[in-house]
Amino acid sequence: MRTTVDDVIDILDNTELDDSVIEKYINSANVFVTGTLGTTLSVSILTEIEKWMAAHMIVSTRERMSKDEGAGGAYIKWSGQWGMGLNFTPYGQMAVALDTTGVLNNIAKGKSNAWVHAIPNFD
Repeated sequence: MRTTVDDVIDILDNTELDDSVIEKYINSANVFVTGTLGTTLSVSILTEIEKWMAAHMIVSTRERMSKDEGAGGAYIKWSGQWGMGLNFTPYGQMAVALDTTGVLNNIAKGKSNAWVHAIPNFD
């Protein structure tokens, strides 16, 4: 993994997740970034993309972002729509912006699919 729990927490808005949970999202982001971008970019850029991808994964699943909230009538309107992919959150949008190869932009626009292949070790 390239990024850290503290780096991800620094860009999230008031997360209440435990470090161990955030670590799992970082692991998923690492697998995704490595599988889609490999070593086509510098380690520093891949680290930044991994950080923003981990935050994107967190707010897409466990800590969705609200667009509008009320107290008297108790309501919440969530930001984004399912199916928006990387454009669903500002964190995903930042990951796309950091990727100068255009791979994440193509994924965000639905022009290509993200495939991560695990190669089993039969030792």
